[in-house]
Amino acid sequence: MKPSFTIPIVDGALTLGTWQQIVFIDFDNRPRRRSLVIQIAGER
Repeated sequence: MKPSFTIPIVDGALTLGTWQQIVFIDFDNRPRRRSLVIQIAGER
């Protein structure tokens, strides 16, 4: 469980394996506002 990770994008698609997916899991049991930050870097 990491706070951040990198996934390469090739030809406009995420390079995930056949059985891979991205999920957001929050283990905190108290209600509060959360933010999800997505950063895309690279060349076209």
